[in-house]
Amino acid sequence: MKLFERLDALPPLSPEEVLILDSVRALARDQIAPRAEQYDRSGEFPWDNVRAINALGLNAIFIPEAHGGAGLGYAAYLACVRELSCACASTGIIWATNFHATKPLIDFGTDEQRRRFLPRVAAGALAALAITEPDAGSDATHMTTRFTPKGDSIVVSGGKTFITSGDVADLILVFGKWTEIADDRRAISALILEKGTPGLKVLRREDKMGHRASSTAALAFEDCVVPRANLLREPGFGLPLLLAALNKSRPSVAAHALGIARAAFEDSVLYINERRQSGRRIVEFQGIQFMLADLATDLALCEAWLWHVARLVDSGADDFAVEASMLKMRASDLAMRIATEAVQLYGGYGYCKDYRAERLMRDAKITQIWEGTNQIHRQLIGRSFIAER
Repeated sequence: MKLFERLDALPPLSPEEVLILDSVRALARDQIAPRAEQYDRSGEFPWDNVRAINALGLNAIFIPEAHGGAGLGYAAYLACVRELSCACASTGIIWATNFHATKPLIDFGTDEQRRRFLPRVAAGALAALAITEPDAGSDATHMTTRFTPKGDSIVVSGGKTFITSGDVADLILVFGKWTEIADDRRAISALILEKGTPGLKVLRREDKMGHRASSTAALAFEDCVVPRANLLREPGFGLPLLLAALNKSRPSVAAHALGIARAAFEDSVLYINERRQSGRRIVEFQGIQFMLADLATDLALCEAWLWHVARLVDSGADDFAVEASMLKMRASDLAMRIATEAVQLYGGYGYCKDYRAERLMRDAKITQIWEGTNQIHRQLIGRSFIAER
């Protein structure tokens, strides 16, 4: 797809970032993509892919150099997410989740916390972000997980659901409410819970429509005792930390969705250039060409907005919540639309597992739901235009 290489408005990258991105593309093409179908069928966690990612040292790219990382830019990170997700959406979101759970520690953790945890992530540890509960999804203020201070420790009680990598993570960033603060919003706090902590229980691993190789777990915290030193900032700082974390993770989810979208579009173009009906290649029908024109244009424009948001982050901007919501909403809607049209272009074959169009359609759906449903994002964007009085 040389045309898309020309249309891709990726920001200028440093020589080191270009080298890493080229290595990720080769890894995605040669190792991850060939294994994607089998992992989807079996639902097994893709440990081979995780080991390959760690052999490349990919976790290090978003860890500061002072803590064993490379400290590369946000745009380079997003480009890697897109490439991995294009090859295997499950693997892409597993790796992206490492960033989602680690970035708040990078931005808000103490020097001691960074020295303790970040080298482990840089070396390949898996991380998880635990926010959602059965009765607290898009509105996190209704979470019921409790943090009870007890001397130099914190007792964690409650549970979380739909936690990506929750059953395999070495480190879990958990959000809950500080019991000594009455106000629901002000009580939200965050801490690092380590694998093997007594009382941490995996209740189940969800059997999902898509992203079948990425584990999604329900967790229980049965009076887990966590060192007070694992608390991020002070009690009650959780909500601003959570909002800042989501602003960085939503563009990441958009890059993940655009990887799925690109895979679906490129597969479709290859297929309809070969498949013939009524003596003509499918791509030669005008109606199909009109569809391709719309999808290609929307994909190019959405990717351009992805790199716009990346430039905002890399330039140090701290107020880009609306731009991030626009990006996540549009990228995920587009991923579902392109994946659905891919199945349509494949005809009956698209409904069968012989081609990955079927898998891409299943993988695309969740991108409209997680990191805030698209209905929530439309509300957030719309509210931003209400004039203050």
